[in-house]
Amino acid sequence: MEDAQHLATIKDVLYLTSCALDGRVPETARVAEMDLGALFRVASKHMLTALVATALESAGVRDDAFVQAKGKAIRKAVLFNLERAAILEKLEAAGIWYMPLKGAILQDYYPDLGLRQMSDNDILVDPSRMDDIKAIMAGLGYAQMTESLVDASFHKEPVLNFEMHTTLFNEYVWETLSAYYRDVKPRLLKDADNGFGYHFSDEDFYLYQTTHEFKHYRGSGTGLRSLVDQYVFLRRKADSLDWDYVNAELAKLGIAEFESCLRRLATHALTGKPLAEDEARMLEAVTAGGVYGSVENRVSNLVGRYGTGFRGKVRYAWSRLFLPMYEVRAWYPTFAKHPILLPLLPFYRLGRSLRHRRSKLAAEVKALWKVN
Repeated sequence: MEDAQHLATIKDVLYLTSCALDGRVPETARVAEMDLGALFRVASKHMLTALVATALESAGVRDDAFVQAKGKAIRKAVLFNLERAAILEKLEAAGIWYMPLKGAILQDYYPDLGLRQMSDNDILVDPSRMDDIKAIMAGLGYAQMTESLVDASFHKEPVLNFEMHTTLFNEYVWETLSAYYRDVKPRLLKDADNGFGYHFSDEDFYLYQTTHEFKHYRGSGTGLRSLVDQYVFLRRKADSLDWDYVNAELAKLGIAEFESCLRRLATHALTGKPLAEDEARMLEAVTAGGVYGSVENRVSNLVGRYGTGFRGKVRYAWSRLFLPMYEVRAWYPTFAKHPILLPLLPFYRLGRSLRHRRSKLAAEVKALWKVN
């Protein structure tokens, strides 16, 4: 019964989301039967509260939780837009090339400001200028949180998070995707209204958007917002895309089957049409976690890469205890600089997890135990 009720709530979220996107007023009788508490929990998990709130408001329903969530989403979008403009202005002044990614672009395909909710902004930048970029971010009041082989993340209170990417995919985890995007600069198009900004063509934007979702889907998982992103972009651009080029590149990336299913699912789920068997399976996977997936999805997917049964679990546990050197260099530079300390790293990481991430560690162990 609980699964049936959850599926019904998922369908309600998708229905209200489509109403908000299309400017339709939801059916009064259907809205009256909805469980607003369950609706809010699912919409929040998938970062769709602003869209659902918009649809409910059009039907004359003003729920406090949804009203507040929508207000926060709008304020956050305003802050991100202002801060992104300030960052790009500094990059321009320093002569550093850049390209905003994903949500910063997709938000313009949504009906109103704040309806495409974001937890961070991603910007691809000149990798040779990262020291200058760190200085710029510090000067704007940002604290650097992490640095990896792919990006450096920065935070400023209360809610601003920016990831400055030097590349798009980790070459050690996503070999094919990384090889495709390794030398991405030549395929970028120069902006007409600035000195150092770039953008993808519509076709290449769609390819990267889909490839990025594939990464999440095969990693920790992805959420309903990925379907909405796909839907709003294709609704605007599908008729003008060069599909011969897109399909040829999807084949090179090895994600043609994934893209086909995602595209059909996004269209059918948001227009209320029946789902094919592969679409239904993908929807189940998409809704298993929130917008950034779940521990269960990540562990299950990674164990599957190492093998089946007990052997796969052992290899997964070993990989988590004894990190490859590229991850040591990215996340634990002190240990990388002093190799004599490397035997102590597993104990350091375990101790830190027990002190600061006990609930996440417990969730990972529980997920590993449950994997078939």
